[in-house]
Amino acid sequence: MSSNELLPVDDHALMPITRRPPLIMERGAGSWLYDDQGRSYLDLIQGWAVNCLGHAPAAIRDAIADQAGRLLNASPAFHTSPHLTLASRLAAACGLDHVFFANSGAEANEGAIKLARKWGSVHREGAFRIVTLQHSFHGRTLATMSASGKAGWDQLFAPALPGFTKVPANDLPAIRIELERGDVVAVMLEPIQGEAGVIPIQAEVLRGVRALTRDARALMILDEIQTGVGRTGLFTAAEHASVRPDIMTLGKGLGGGVPIAALVAARTVSCFAPGEQGGTFNGNPLVCAAANAVLTCVLAPGFLARVQQAGQRLRQGLERLARTHRLGEVRGQGLLLAVETGALDAVALVEDARGQGLLINAPRPHVLRLMPALTISDDEIDLALARLDAVIVRAAAGADG
Repeated sequence: MSSNELLPVDDHALMPITRRPPLIMERGAGSWLYDDQGRSYLDLIQGWAVNCLGHAPAAIRDAIADQAGRLLNASPAFHTSPHLTLASRLAAACGLDHVFFANSGAEANEGAIKLARKWGSVHREGAFRIVTLQHSFHGRTLATMSASGKAGWDQLFAPALPGFTKVPANDLPAIRIELERGDVVAVMLEPIQGEAGVIPIQAEVLRGVRALTRDARALMILDEIQTGVGRTGLFTAAEHASVRPDIMTLGKGLGGGVPIAALVAARTVSCFAPGEQGGTFNGNPLVCAAANAVLTCVLAPGFLARVQQAGQRLRQGLERLARTHRLGEVRGQGLLLAVETGALDAVALVEDARGQGLLINAPRPHVLRLMPALTISDDEIDLALARLDAVIVRAAAGADG
């Protein structure tokens, strides 16, 4: 059946869990996405920071094709070379010891919550409470929604899972107060709160949380689902603050477009007993082969330095636009950036930009987020900025009119 036979797109069998424009995307190449009408889009969303090497990169394509001809799934009851290799490489890259593979970031975070509570039951006389941050986003399972600080989520599928306390971002004294209560087993946070509008946690706060959790015999969990695998210009965002957590989660860019995530932990907290954690598809050879291809590219000499250069070029361009059009703050790190749009409606800007062949995201009503492929070229950055400039000019003219 051709894609045209599937139209109209508002009368299909998909459950309506999100608002999608009436487009059908057919193929991608690098920083570009193409719909079934042949229209091209410069993609600065990349599957929500998933396609770290861009669309259809040869390295991932070839790795998947080769592995598909060998072994797709041997079941979690057996070792395979791809998942053993990936686990060793990932543990070394994160500076930790043990890896559990999952299918999504939410599942990895769910595993982190379980591991922290298991550790608390074994080593902290049953401590189970986890401190998280207001406006945080950790996933869409019941536990990760309960952990998240997104407004209204505690009531969406009530009752929420108990045992989570939210404190303001970058408020170290508030975290200290919670840790002093004695029943806190972990502090869980994102180094940059992506869904909140790209809100960085200050390096001194990250270092402070590390010190406080050590003193309180509690764990530090870093959710690097969006910030990991080179997104900020280093392999993990924690490296910018010289922080090593007890538990780290990775996802999104890890598979470069295929569904894989990871729970990575220090040996001292890796206390799951056989049967307490698992998953039918977790760490299957196909996705691990893709992730190994991603690591080979991202950890290659010069790759992360290029991400830093590209991020600086994009940031400087956004800052010029902000000055020219009297927008707000530009924030973020590497190729995870956001700009406050001031009085302009960010959602309307996204829709107009799509019509002009530019894909960007509005995580908040007055915030634009850009998370392009880590392989984006200077020319593509400049073209994206030019298209965004034109979109802002039109929006400002309409507002003045």
